[in-house]
Amino acid sequence: MMTYTLHYTPDNASLIVRLVLLELGVPFDTRLLERQNWEQNSAAYLRLNPNGLIPVLENPNGAIFETAAIILWLADQYETLAPAVQDGERASFIKWLFWLSNTLHPALRMLSYPEKYIDAEAMATNTSRQAQKQTLLTLLDLIEKTLQTDPVFATSTPPNVIKIYLLVCLRWLALYPKDENYWFDLDRWSGMQELCWLFEARPSVQQAALAKGLGETVFSNPSYTISLEGSAT
Repeated sequence: MMTYTLHYTPDNASLIVRLVLLELGVPFDTRLLERQNWEQNSAAYLRLNPNGLIPVLENPNGAIFETAAIILWLADQYETLAPAVQDGERASFIKWLFWLSNTLHPALRMLSYPEKYIDAEAMATNTSRQAQKQTLLTLLDLIEKTLQTDPVFATSTPPNVIKIYLLVCLRWLALYPKDENYWFDLDRWSGMQELCWLFEARPSVQQAALAKGLGETVFSNPSYTISLEGSAT
């Protein structure tokens, strides 16, 4: 049986990979990275991911980085949680997976870590953060409409890695940035809210929640991680 090591920090993008691994039911080890000590910039970790970003998934064939790449590889490896290559829904699946990775997730990061993207003067006016919130609302409205038309997101279809990715993003939007997360209200999107409720009942999510202190309502009404293993931010 293939063995994996997931390099992670609490409530980081590694949570997406952890939930996929748990949903697949495959055994894996974990390696905590102390972000406060910049362990992700250590020589040992940079050999696994030269970008110094988390997560990394080690497997017997090497190390994989980039969240979307990891979960797509896992889905294809086990031929589940994603349409097969020849499936008619594969094109839509790939399209939305890259959209989550290249559009929604970066927009979320820009809101939470504006100092990485804009200068101090722009941050002082707060106009950039307000614009970013509006961008995110527009993106989430788009997903809500897509739930009604595309089975890759639909609540009536089986779990897949796209839904897991989306739900973790919704969790972060409800929690971060800590000083002004009041703008996000999941009640605005009934379809995504239902998806949150459905996934919270899954054994994989309950297992992760218990192990990592994610609270009972991991997606629909999340609370900050209770962890002795390091910071999520």
